[in-house]
Amino acid sequence: MKSLLTALLILTAPFAAGAAEPCLPCHAEKTPAAVAQWQGSAHAQAGIGCEKCHGTDHDKIVKGEAKVGMKVCAPCHQKAYQEHRASRHGMGLHSGWGCTRNLSNRKQGECRFCHEEGDEMPRSDVQCARFLKQSTEMGEIGCNYCHSVEDACDSCHSKHMTDLKIVRDPNSCAKCHMGPDHPQWEMWQTSLHGTLNASSGRNTGPDCQTCHMPKGTHNVSVGITMSSGGVPYPAKKADPARADMINICSACHAPAFAKRELERDDQVRGQSLAILKEAEHVIWDLNDRGLLDPMPENRPPHPLSGPRLVTDNQMLYEDTSHIERLFFKMKKYDYARTVKGAYHQNPAYTHWYGNAELKMDLVDIKSEASRLKERGGKKVESNQGAHPGIEDELKTLKNKFERGALSEAEYAREKGKVLEKMR
Repeated sequence: MKSLLTALLILTAPFAAGAAEPCLPCHAEKTPAAVAQWQGSAHAQAGIGCEKCHGTDHDKIVKGEAKVGMKVCAPCHQKAYQEHRASRHGMGLHSGWGCTRNLSNRKQGECRFCHEEGDEMPRSDVQCARFLKQSTEMGEIGCNYCHSVEDACDSCHSKHMTDLKIVRDPNSCAKCHMGPDHPQWEMWQTSLHGTLNASSGRNTGPDCQTCHMPKGTHNVSVGITMSSGGVPYPAKKADPARADMINICSACHAPAFAKRELERDDQVRGQSLAILKEAEHVIWDLNDRGLLDPMPENRPPHPLSGPRLVTDNQMLYEDTSHIERLFFKMKKYDYARTVKGAYHQNPAYTHWYGNAELKMDLVDIKSEASRLKERGGKKVESNQGAHPGIEDELKTLKNKFERGALSEAEYAREKGKVLEKMR
């Protein structure tokens, strides 16, 4: 059977077979599916064989060291390459990777993500604390299968086929854009847009590619007005992006309608961010008072910041206090679902999966803060005499001042109020 397949493959595409020599005879036997996929591709028809993309060092190929990265594709696909680099996909590793040189269990091959062979200067200064906490195996499949989109065309396209039907299917986006932190695929699928698409086709109901890759662009960030963490861009960057998105929406909707819808979603984003900031303030206040359990200095150090509290995009979901774990869920999951649910026109994700959870998170965080303060207060009373808590209040104010939460004038005023209690 294998011999018959080999003969058929060679006979049906003599020109392409010549382009793939000396690989084809052996691989038609050992990897027939890959050969068949390539045989039916535009690459084969154009005479682009195996060595053009994979190189000629067979030992490296076998070891997995001859990665077909973005730069291999770039000479023939310059427009797509430049558009991709300008987009959020073009910073995939920058948002999900981290230098592993100080980890005891790292693999040498990981260096190739940031360094060209023989070059000590990194092509990326990326850091990701959550990645650095993972095992090598979890880092490979749980992080880099998605984040390697920065340097791998086959993250979306297949490895050997060139049929655009593959990348025009929203399922090609779903493997990364789903789950608790950014369920854009689920939001779209269960929205009116997704329902119309499923029942009447993409000419009636838009899909991911319609809105985020208009006219086939590889810049998937067209029209986006906020960071991947949901923080609004400054007006200089946001205003042109909003104009682009209204233009995209106007293919189906009146521009004024699109503008109103997006402005309402902006309000939801602002309201949600205010709730998030309120919770973050509670946690930093506990840290200033030394009441987190455990405090940062009493647990494994943060991979990037050491024994310090971290509540920005580098915060962890492990080796933290319970109240920080609540905040992680609030920020990474519920805030993101609220905001992205609104922009994806999905009422259930905006409200019940997003906004309701966000507000209940704040209730839980405030309740946990009250418990920690009560426990801390009892400890202070048992350890101090005539002026219980004064020393701790002064220390708390100093911590707030040193991290920039209080101005010099505010610090002096609040310190004066505390010292007045001693008279």
